[in-house]
Amino acid sequence: MKGRYGEAKKIIQKISHTMEEAESRFQEIKMAASRMDSENSSQFSGKGVWKELLLTPSPSLRRILIAAVGMNFFMQASGNDAVVYYSPQVFKAAGIHNKRHLFGITVIMGLSKTFFVLVSALFLDRFGRRPLLLLGTLGMVFSLVGLGLGSKFLAENNSKPTWAIVLSIIAVCAFLSFFSIGIGPITWVYSSEIFPMKYRAQGTSVAISVNRLVSGGVAMSFLTIANKITFARVFFILAGIMTMATIFFYFLLPETKGKTLEEIEGLFEDRPSDVEN
Repeated sequence: MKGRYGEAKKIIQKISHTMEEAESRFQEIKMAASRMDSENSSQFSGKGVWKELLLTPSPSLRRILIAAVGMNFFMQASGNDAVVYYSPQVFKAAGIHNKRHLFGITVIMGLSKTFFVLVSALFLDRFGRRPLLLLGTLGMVFSLVGLGLGSKFLAENNSKPTWAIVLSIIAVCAFLSFFSIGIGPITWVYSSEIFPMKYRAQGTSVAISVNRLVSGGVAMSFLTIANKITFARVFFILAGIMTMATIFFYFLLPETKGKTLEEIEGLFEDRPSDVEN
C-alpha cells in the first residue's frame, strides 16, 4: 500500500517455496492493493468501512463476518480457558488432593497442548483447515462427555473409584489436545485470512473482541455455575455447545487451503450447503 515493493518482494520470497510462487503472490497482492486504492483512497483509514462491515455488508461479507465471529465465540465457549485455569479445583473435586499429583497432571496437560499445537502447525496446510477443525471439535465433544461422566461418578461415590479418576484425567488431556489441534490455532489463521484486505483490520478486531469477551465471561462464571449445578453438568453443557460448533463449522466454513484472497471471498458467495466441496 505504501509502494515499498522491493521490501515486500524480499519478504514474500522468504515465505514462498519457489521464486515462481513468490512472483505470483507478489503480483496478486500488488494488483489487489492497487485496485483497492483506486476504488477508495481513504479506505485504509477506516472511513466508511465500519458502516459497510456492520450495517450494509454484501451477502459474502456478511457470511465472512458470521464465520469469523462464530469461530471466535465457539473457541472460548468451549470452556478451554476455564478448564486450564481451574483444573486443580476440578481434580480436587475428583478426589485428588496430593499437590505432587496435581502438579504432575498440570504438566501432562501442558505437554499435551504443546505437542498437538505443533502437530497442527505441521499439518494445517497439508490436510486443510476443515478436516483438522472438525476432527478437533468432534474430539472435544467426546472428551467433554467422558469428563462429565467421570465427574458424575466421582461426585456420587464417596469411594472415588480409580477408573473414574483415570477417565477424568484422560478426558481433560484429550480435550486440551483436540482443542490444540483444531479450533485453538485454526481460529486465528482462518478468521484473519477470510476477510478481504479492505475489511481485515476492522473485521478481525470485531472477531477478537468477541473472543476475549466470551473468554472473560466463561472464566469468571465457570466456578460459580459449577458450584450451583456440579462440574459434571457444566461439562455436559460444554459438550452440547461444541456439538453446535461442529454443525456450524460443517455448514458455514468452506475450505481455504491454497486459495488466493479473491478465491476465498468467492467461496463465501456459494450456498452454505456447497461449502464442504
